[in-house]
Formats: sequence, C-alpha cells, structure tokens
Amino acid sequence: MIKGLSVNNESSFNVNKRFIHKLIGILSKQIDFEIIFLQINFVSSEYILWLNKTYLGHNYYTDIITFNYSGENYKFDGEIFICPDVGLKNAKKYKVSFNEEMLRLIIHGLLHLKGYNDTETAEKRKMKQLENKFVKENKFLIKENIIAHDS
Repeated sequence: MIKGLSVNNESSFNVNKRFIHKLIGILSKQIDFEIIFLQINFVSSEYILWLNKTYLGHNYYTDIITFNYSGENYKFDGEIFICPDVGLKNAKKYKVSFNEEMLRLIIHGLLHLKGYNDTETAEKRKMKQLENKFVKENKFLIKENIIAHDS
C-alpha cells in the first residue's frame, strides 16, 4: 500500500483498491511525483454534478474533477473525484474497455495534480499527448479489473 494514498468508493461499482495502489506506485515513478496526501474518490453521478456546480460553477455531469490543495506539482496533496457512471458512458462512446477508460481517468487526474491543464487548446493537446503515452505504457496492467459493476 502506498503511504498517503486513500481510495474511497461511494459509487455502485466495485473498486479494486489494491490494484489502484499498485498503479499509483508505478505512475508515481513515470510521472515523477510523491504523495503527501492523495485521496481518489469514486462517486455517483449526482455527487459529481453537485461538485461541479458547487466548486466549478458548471451545471453538467463530468467524469473527473481534481483538487490540488497545495499548489505543489511534485508533492501531491489533493483529491481526485471520478464518476464511473460517466466513465462507462465515455468508454462506450470512444469504443474502449471500461477499465482502459478508468486507467485514463486516473492518469488524467494525476496530470492535473502535476500542473497540466485542459482549458486552453495548446495545453489540452499537450495533456492529451501525455495521457495517451501513459495509457499506452500501462494498458498491459489492466488484466485485472480496476473497477467493475455488479449488474
């Protein structure tokens, strides 16, 4: 288990917390970061909508929201909120496996904590290139389910 990492599941999906710890350990070397405190939260679509409205002023569902509490880009103190419901829809939309989409979202959140942004076109392009690189490098790991749905 990674010190300072907490995985919280409040969604209707089954989260493989042990695998996420393993994945974060690998990604911490590839992306180059340390963890002071990092909580990865898997939440319902209602909760992600509430977060989006309350903290970002957006009235729509999203797949991920990241909060960096320290502003530090190498020693993470933050939270990542992932909505598996939206992730499942995106996996179908982009014709990728659900686990690959979950891998992408975790990487996306870590890149936000690292200081990358996806609001401006040039920044978004750079972030997407890195996201694709790390997904490609780690896709072989998802032989296990990162997350699964009961139904």
